[in-house]
Amino acid sequence: MLDESLLDAPEALARADTRGLLRGAAEAGARVRTAARHAAEAGIGDLKPDGRPRAVMVAGPGAAGSCTADLLGALSGGNCPVSLIAPTGVAPAPGALRWTLPGWAGPLDLLVLATPDGTEPGLPRLVEQAYRRGCAIVSVAPGQSPLADAVAQARGLMVPLATAPYGSAPYATGGYDPGGYGTDPYRGDLHAPGAPGTEDAALAEGALGDAPAPYGTPSVPQPVEPPGTAPDEMTGPALPGTLWALLTPLLLLVDRIGLVSAPPTALQQVADRLDQVAERCGPAIATYTNPAKTLAAELAGALPLLWTEGPVAAATGRRFSGLLAALAGRPALVAELPGALAAHGALLTGAFAGGADPDDFFRDRVEEPEALRARIVLLHEEPVGPISAVPTARELALAHETAFSELEPAEGTSLESAAELLAITDFAAVYLALASPDRT
Repeated sequence: MLDESLLDAPEALARADTRGLLRGAAEAGARVRTAARHAAEAGIGDLKPDGRPRAVMVAGPGAAGSCTADLLGALSGGNCPVSLIAPTGVAPAPGALRWTLPGWAGPLDLLVLATPDGTEPGLPRLVEQAYRRGCAIVSVAPGQSPLADAVAQARGLMVPLATAPYGSAPYATGGYDPGGYGTDPYRGDLHAPGAPGTEDAALAEGALGDAPAPYGTPSVPQPVEPPGTAPDEMTGPALPGTLWALLTPLLLLVDRIGLVSAPPTALQQVADRLDQVAERCGPAIATYTNPAKTLAAELAGALPLLWTEGPVAAATGRRFSGLLAALAGRPALVAELPGALAAHGALLTGAFAGGADPDDFFRDRVEEPEALRARIVLLHEEPVGPISAVPTARELALAHETAFSELEPAEGTSLESAAELLAITDFAAVYLALASPDRT
């Protein structure tokens, strides 16, 4: 059961949100702006690469690596292979994770490291492997972290992570403004521009020699933010807001090398779209006009079947499934249309079907828990066209008396569509987590 009364009680939501998840979702637009400024200071806009890389390899802990690789691959449209270097280890702890460069990696390839922590010992070792192979190296991580030092020594490009003070004073001490999401002070940067630090002369000269590929730079700005982040972000989900802090500099990078069209003006539009979603989905907005609260209420007691159409929607569905499991403790199944119609068809006629148990009407509403029923959530990034499987999915849901929800972003670019879908589902996962009776 879901405590729906909590959804329309902003002050109660603020007290329940001890990890600052709503604030993190609300300040995603500000993270984009701050991350874009950090990327400019790091020199991404001045890069003059010698053509596209043969392949882009992405490494990072938990969803920081997997979601970044997934979204970069979806947005690239197949212009260049984007692959995830998955970690191995005996436990999902930063100190236990290890990454190994693929055997085919070489001077024609680009290694991207994305982490909200930067203290994982396995990532500097991966940097050393990449340097020896001649790979280009780019990292987004907290400044003044071991990973930042390793990338600097390998003459790679280091972009400081746009961090945010989760549980900061105004939020944690009661100065929480439930109507302020999407408005000042979150429309601007998260903090004033920090003065870049100075590097050791040996690092500036490059202790390991010249950069082996055209993405290297001897200048590594060091922000004032300390390394480290929320503990569950190190190997678990990239919490709302953090994903855009990792993704934004990389979008500017792949724009420079011709994989994705993501110039600074496009990222400004993304930040504006994230602000608009924050205004629509903030805790002060009533459930009946709030798409994220509505989706959270609809998923209460349901087995979500996340059916997606389009590469960006597919990446969003996979992230949403991960957040539902990690934040709300809820299972969800993801499949792409039209294959989802066959893959999940049996779930619409079995024990999880909408009208599966005729005796359910007579159950004790107080003593007996409600049976888990399948609910289809349709995610698509473009208006339904003549070759879309979305109408068939709707008809199938109606034929089997299965409830369904549908999310379709407003008109805009692929980046704006991704921003809207990710923001709404981020908010929905957070609301479901906060309003669940078994929340921690």
